[in-house]
Amino acid sequence: MLRAKPFVKWVGGKRQILDKLKEFVPDKFDTYFEPFVGGGALLFELSPTNAVINDLNHELMNVYECIKDEKKFEALCRELNRHETEHSEEHYYEIRNLDRDKKRFNKLSDYKRAARTIYLNKACFNGLYRVNSKNEFNVPFGKKIRVNTYEGQNLGIICGYLNYNDVKLLSVDFEESVKDAKKDDFIYFDPPYDSDTSTFNSYTESGFGKEEQKRLAKVFKELSDKGCYVMLSNHNTTLINELYKDFNIHVIEAKRNINSNGKKRGKVEEVIITNFKNRKRI
Repeated sequence: MLRAKPFVKWVGGKRQILDKLKEFVPDKFDTYFEPFVGGGALLFELSPTNAVINDLNHELMNVYECIKDEKKFEALCRELNRHETEHSEEHYYEIRNLDRDKKRFNKLSDYKRAARTIYLNKACFNGLYRVNSKNEFNVPFGKKIRVNTYEGQNLGIICGYLNYNDVKLLSVDFEESVKDAKKDDFIYFDPPYDSDTSTFNSYTESGFGKEEQKRLAKVFKELSDKGCYVMLSNHNTTLINELYKDFNIHVIEAKRNINSNGKKRGKVEEVIITNFKNRKRI
């Protein structure tokens, strides 16, 4: 069976540690929740028949919505083909700057906004998604002569998966996205990571700081108390170890390739935190 793969390069993407993550996935669960879905690497690998996926990044979730809608999906691909044909530094900045005029930007059709999101991700510097306090995409041009914005077969598999399964798409706060989770549901949290020094978390204009990490830990515990299977990824930091000291903390090594400073790319320690051992809830 062909599995889909992420259609964008996303900071903190999980493709290169999928095998490690899968070691901690419960053998059986009811509904799958992923409140910070990003590129969806684990979602597509598991391909659960019942899922609720969410991301506070509205432009990203709009892409999922357009891929799911067959008419918008066709229009999206045509628009991506146009971006590939017209690709240049001038074209990149013209498309990037569309969100500077909010009134005009908000009138763009869903599929054009979705194509913009994918094109900018493929053509920008180092595949970085970053917005400023005005929610304006501000990553510079990646200096690629050509860009391949999508693989038709892969997007087709994603379209089929979203349509032939019960997959709910949301773009709300992470706490809101899991309010309906019940006993034996599986929730995987992959939030913007904590750092003992500084961290990149500008996926949305509001960011994700220490207080948000603490609120997330509270939600993790509440879900655990409900009888849900809960798993979370993060950096191996002092704060994260303190917040989740009552749960199972598994330290792994991961390689990170997205950073504006090349010297900061490389192997890092991450943690996979669960409220169950050996795939059996405590």
